Amino acid sequence: MGSFNLTKGERFSLSKAAPGLTVVRIGMGWDPNDQPGGPEFDLDVSAFALNGSFKIPSDSYFIFYGQVRMDNCIEDPVEKGLMRPITKDGAIMGAIDDPDGRRSDGDDDDMFIDLSKITPDVEQIIICCTICKYPHDNKKDRRTLNLNFGQVDDCYIRIINESTGEEILRFDLKDKYTNEDAVEFGRLFRVGNSWEFEAMGRAHTGSLQTLVDMYT
Repeated sequence: MGSFNLTKGERFSLSKAAPGLTVVRIGMGWDPNDQPGGPEFDLDVSAFALNGSFKIPSDSYFIFYGQVRMDNCIEDPVEKGLMRPITKDGAIMGAIDDPDGRRSDGDDDDMFIDLSKITPDVEQIIICCTICKYPHDNKKDRRTLNLNFGQVDDCYIRIINESTGEEILRFDLKDKYTNEDAVEFGRLFRVGNSWEFEAMGRAHTGSLQTLVDMYT
């Protein structure tokens, strides 16, 4: 069975497409339009594992690059020396912090989710991407305040069956977010004992802090 291309708002049953699916890899990519002499883009991937009240049950279920500094992390099994944030139960292993999105020629970032380890009180997992801005960047370049997803091309999210390496689905974001600096790419959610995926493409202003305020 080949990969399915989703459109915004479309839902897809992962359990039906891949019976017995346990570990999924979430691959994400983008192509920032860097201008000569312009500010540098720093795009970060994060995830929020939410309960029925649309809030994280504990701080561990906000998976982002800052967890590495808080020792909630694990060494990447392939890229030795690089650390990934991880939930305390080991269910979600987040992305390596890749400031310029050029770590590889494939997905710019990825994370891993072991669906068998997700606790029952978690009903959905929101996968997000945000543009990091001053004063968080090392160069303190105030021009980063004006960066938005309208300056980023070819954004996508895809889901891979980690045990087989086969891509299950892909969602290419077509909208041009000319003011927004945070995008919820998609979500995995429970339907009974099964898992489904929704292509979201929902954008916000306020970068990562807006999402933190929504879900914590």
